[in-house]
Amino acid sequence: MYSEIQHRIEDYFTKTNTLTKEELVSKILSDFPELKLSTINVYLSKLKKAKIIKNPSRGLYSLSNKNLYKPDVDTNLKRLYNKIKKEYPYTEVCVWNTKWLNEFMRHQIFRFYTVLEVDKEATEAIFYVLKEEGRQVFLEPNAEIYNLYITNNYDIVIVRPLISEAPLSILENVTVPTLEKLLVDMTIDIELFGPQRAEIELIYQNAFQKYQLNINKMNRYALRRNRENEVNRLLNLTLAKK
Repeated sequence: MYSEIQHRIEDYFTKTNTLTKEELVSKILSDFPELKLSTINVYLSKLKKAKIIKNPSRGLYSLSNKNLYKPDVDTNLKRLYNKIKKEYPYTEVCVWNTKWLNEFMRHQIFRFYTVLEVDKEATEAIFYVLKEEGRQVFLEPNAEIYNLYITNNYDIVIVRPLISEAPLSILENVTVPTLEKLLVDMTIDIELFGPQRAEIELIYQNAFQKYQLNINKMNRYALRRNRENEVNRLLNLTLAKK
């Protein structure tokens, strides 16, 4: 039951930064009416100890003051994003770089890929636009293509379909994936996240330690990608180590 409350706690604060104890208890009881007040008090104490919530003043609760995830959107990403949006203004576009994940890893990676995710029906057209510019660009590469042409090269752009309803955010006028999306995708896209998957448990732990993450957002996206069991296993493992 405690792990289920951990999964839902962020949603209780979606419309406000703080809740009184009475308000928070009421929200928990609305989801878990069988709980006793004494049990809820124990759970609140454990959530505080795990630094998931904090108690800034007597009778008042808020989420932990961890930072929001704001990766570096460099000039290359901005230029690529703006170019595609200019030529395909009605296409949803998301860009990122695999180097973003290095901050969560023990063994650093020195070859990175730029990843461009767009509406599925636009992937092929955008692939050819970039290829005509002379870029090293690959469209949904399989394991063989990664091994032969990608793994040992630099300045690679990978074009992939963007999953509908994927959790995204906007940084510096550029649409990028949320950390929740990257963590879920890592459990699925074996070739793209090959080096990171070797440290996936550590990456989950470090991500939760450093940043605010919405577990329900992860679960919804994992369900969308039919990966809820693996994501839940990693979430439970991560939260158990807090």
